[in-house]
This record gives sequence, C-alpha cells and structure tokens, in this order.
Amino acid sequence: MARRIIVTGGSGFIGAFLVKRLVAEGNDVCVIDNMLRGDHSRLSGVAGDIEFVNADIRDESAVRTALRNATLVYHLAAINGTENFYKKPELVLDVGIRGMISVVNGCKAVDVPELVVASTAEVYQEPGIYPTPEDVPLKLPNATNPRYSYGASKIASELIAMNYGREHFQKLQIFRPHNVYGPNMGWKHVIPQFIVKIADKLNQDSRSRIQFPIQGKGQETRAFCFVDDVIDGLMLMQKYGGHRETYNIGNDKEVTILKLIETLAQVLGVELEPLCGPPTEGNTPRRCPDISKLRALHYKPKVSLYDGLRSTAQWYLAHRDSPSENALL
Repeated sequence: MARRIIVTGGSGFIGAFLVKRLVAEGNDVCVIDNMLRGDHSRLSGVAGDIEFVNADIRDESAVRTALRNATLVYHLAAINGTENFYKKPELVLDVGIRGMISVVNGCKAVDVPELVVASTAEVYQEPGIYPTPEDVPLKLPNATNPRYSYGASKIASELIAMNYGREHFQKLQIFRPHNVYGPNMGWKHVIPQFIVKIADKLNQDSRSRIQFPIQGKGQETRAFCFVDDVIDGLMLMQKYGGHRETYNIGNDKEVTILKLIETLAQVLGVELEPLCGPPTEGNTPRRCPDISKLRALHYKPKVSLYDGLRSTAQWYLAHRDSPSENALL
C-alpha cells in the first residue's frame, strides 16, 4: 500500500527533486506550496501524479487539513536565497519560525507519526572544526546583521522540531544540506549567478582571457553537492537513520571559490582572470561537512564537480532568457 507523504515547499529546488523521487518509488505524494518562491515547471512530468495544495505554510488550518492521513512529512518550505536574507529578513524569519510551528501543530493534530525537517549549513557559521560534525554548537554571530536571518530561523526550527513535538513523533529527523546545486535551483545563488555572468562576459568581450570580478579573494571554501546526491542521502537517512537525530547531507570534497570558477571556465570553454574585490560582511570563509554519520548508512556522493557543473550550466544557458516569474524573490 502506498504511503501518503507530504512535502512542504515541494515546488522549490530540493523539494521538487524529492517529490519526483518519491513519486518514482510509488508513494502518494501531496505538495504544500504557495508558490512565493516555487516554480511549477520544476514538477513537470509528475504534476498529474501528485496532489497540490496551494497554501501558505503559516496557515495552520490549511496545513492541518492537508496533513490528514499522512504518514510522513518532509518540511522544506522556507525563504531561501542570499539576496533575500539581506533584503527580506522579516519574511525569512516569519516563514521559517511560524511555518515550523504550523507544521508541528498540524502533525500533532492529525497524528502524523514521522517528520523530516530541512535545516541548513548556515546554522554553523564559523564552527572552527572542519569537516564540521553535527554536534558542534550552533551560532548566531550578530543579531543585527540580516544575513543571519535564515540561519537563525533554522536554529529556531530545529529547537521547535526537537522539543515542541518531543513526545509525539515516532520518528523525527533533521537534515542540514550543504551547498546543494543543480539545474533550475533558482537565480539568486552563487553558481547560477556565476554561469550567467560568464555567459554575459562572453557576449561582451572578444578577448581570449576574460576578467571576472569576485567578492573577496576567492580563498573561501565550500563543499558543493549535486542535488541528485543530496536526494540519495535524504532517502537513506529517512529509511535507516535514527529517531531525534540530525544529519549533514552534502559532499566532503572542499574547494575554493577560485577552484569553482576555474572548473566553470573549463565547463564553458573559456579562460577567466578573477578580479578580487571587497568581501561581503557576514560571509562564512570556510564550510565543509563531516558526513561520517550519513556514510555509516552507506551514503556516497557520486557526481563530480565537473559533471554537476556541466549539467547545471547546460540548463541555465538554455533558460537564461526566461527566468522564473518568481526570480525577484
């Protein structure tokens, strides 16, 4: 018998890939999304196989109704995108915290036994331990910097998930995705912005070596993970992971931003000369997850940075003239 599974934020980037995987495995899937940042095109191919509830995750009544008869909820609804953290911190916090309370209340009201909550690598900021394990202290470096609105909302969400519904769930898990990328991930993230900027430079500059401005010196590091690998990890975690446990999901191959640019240049067949500029205040200089806990469940990232960037670049170059109607949020 098919399980009824709810995915909040299911038309978002990770959410849509998750929905497609769940449908492929024969589940009865319902998506809750108000399309504030979602995109129906991400669900092409499965739109006729799912139930779609157009509702704000902060609407407890609508959420409770949608959750009836569900056995598992994946809560991914949030306002992501670095530009939004700076420009719309109130909305980021409101959706993140009130949305989490709404989901937990809904699960308790209609007796949903299992909940998976999406957190973020932003909860670590500068942990001082690399690769970073799940048990390091979570940090809010500066409450006055709107950059931390997203990370703070996720710290609060983790606290709500683990304690507000402490006695209810049979299985509760939190995952912290690290620098996930792939086709149709949105337009306000580093990789798609780099791809579009490089393409624009190609159109404007006939020189063989193109100057490419960057923030900082390019020595900041990240461990980028292709979205298919993240979904693999998420499915393993939910099936084999423990109750009231938290898992990093990502790749532990750390690269500098300069290395990212170099690989993108190889993918696009150009030569780039990075021009260093002032760094963005609040930007984390280094990030790399310890994924030992997930590896113990037989998780192994499979997609190389080159192959993942090639797939991502192909999508963005094909769609660069027709961004989503929600690209400005």
